[in-house]
Amino acid sequence: MYKVAVIMGSASDEALVRPCVEILEQFGVSCFFTVSSAHRTPERTEKLVADLEKGGCQVFICAAGMAAHLAGAVSARTIRPVIGIPVSSGGLGGLDALLSTVMMPAGFPVGTLALDKAGARNAGWMAAQILALADGALADKILAARRRMAEDVEKSAAELEPGA
Repeated sequence: MYKVAVIMGSASDEALVRPCVEILEQFGVSCFFTVSSAHRTPERTEKLVADLEKGGCQVFICAAGMAAHLAGAVSARTIRPVIGIPVSSGGLGGLDALLSTVMMPAGFPVGTLALDKAGARNAGWMAAQILALADGALADKILAARRRMAEDVEKSAAELEPGA
């Protein structure tokens, strides 16, 4: 059973989306990583959502550029949380994808994050946090990771400050 599905609109986006999968793996969250297009393979997208839901998928993460309708198409087919990662492709540097992902009609929300790798990383974190609502062990892993981040900042500060 996969807890999270990560779906890209194009295989060419893999390098930008892969950090999401790496975060999920870091937390031990099972994920299904694939390609499906809202426009080129709408039937595949619809079947994927239905099959993954039946298999217990709890969160969908969708990454797409340009028209970026993938997250909205998935949101139209599930009531599970959908997280959108706009991808900077095309002539508008990702602004088109960002606006397409964030501007959803009432009742079909997509939690939209930053463009590209930054958004992908936070999509992994957000999916883990959603799952942690019902998984104490996962919540502990997230808290431990945040503590390590804080310790890294403190260490860096100590190395830079006078008298260190």
